[in-house]
Amino acid sequence: MMKDLNIEFPLDDFEELISQIGWYSLNEWFKFWNLKKKILLIDNFWDDNVNDDWIWGLALPLLSQAYKLNKTSPDRKIIGISALPGTGKTTLGKWLESTSLKLKFKLSVISIDDFYLPSEEMELAIKNNPWNVSRGFPGSHSIDLMKEKLLKWKTDGQLNVPVFDKSLRNGLGDRAFWREEHPDLLIIEGWFLGVKPLSINSDNSLNILPPLNAYECSYREKIQNNLEHYLDIWNMIDKIWHLKPLKFKYMNKWKTYQEKNMHVKTGSSLKDDNLNNFLRMLNVSIPHESFDDINSDVLLMMNQERKLIRVGLNQHSSK
Repeated sequence: MMKDLNIEFPLDDFEELISQIGWYSLNEWFKFWNLKKKILLIDNFWDDNVNDDWIWGLALPLLSQAYKLNKTSPDRKIIGISALPGTGKTTLGKWLESTSLKLKFKLSVISIDDFYLPSEEMELAIKNNPWNVSRGFPGSHSIDLMKEKLLKWKTDGQLNVPVFDKSLRNGLGDRAFWREEHPDLLIIEGWFLGVKPLSINSDNSLNILPPLNAYECSYREKIQNNLEHYLDIWNMIDKIWHLKPLKFKYMNKWKTYQEKNMHVKTGSSLKDDNLNNFLRMLNVSIPHESFDDINSDVLLMMNQERKLIRVGLNQHSSK
């Protein structure tokens, strides 16, 4: 069954994950989804362009956990997806939303970035940052609004959140509209979701090229302070899935490709110096060590081609 698919990740770790999610065996889980394959045939998602490892190693296991949590938990649950820009979070989210409806429950996917500050507040929050970027790092989000909206959904099931459009204001982005829904389960994604402040003594930035300048170093301390405000959000998340590249630098290729696609679709994107500055911010604003310490429940490792090479429980999780 699984051995006939084009996957490279070890099945031992994967089977342990499937068992923890709530299935008796890997074969039982595989048969469950194979029987439902017809209802999962959704244009632009479940087709020949989607690799087996992403379907069977990520999309279906994640949907499986959402499905089980919705059926067995009396409380409304939040699943977090932590993944660097360009990984494919947005496409995955659309697939999950569409497919959950076929399984008789409603799942909504939102992004931390939907809670970017409004344009005027954003200009003050990011003013004089060393990378001259318009958004992106901890401190550019409406944390109180995010907390308020998540708590309201947890309490009464009403989801009322902003939607951020990166193509507005000539690529600077802004809130486009608000979405109002009543989902049974919520997924929130973000590139530094789950990242906690790091002791400055444990920060190893010697391998960063070009080296950090004095202003970058001091601003990184400000960002570490900003991260404190996100901890209440992380604590509201019931399960975290961390999609992690073998090497952080792979993100540069993925993000560049993403921006090229955005330009084709919308006519607006980051490019040239703006893209280079944004990549620099992503690479240095948060120490890479912080991403090793995300207290996730599930850890997925990817190679440069975004091929999943490990899917399983996070053995170092303290949960």
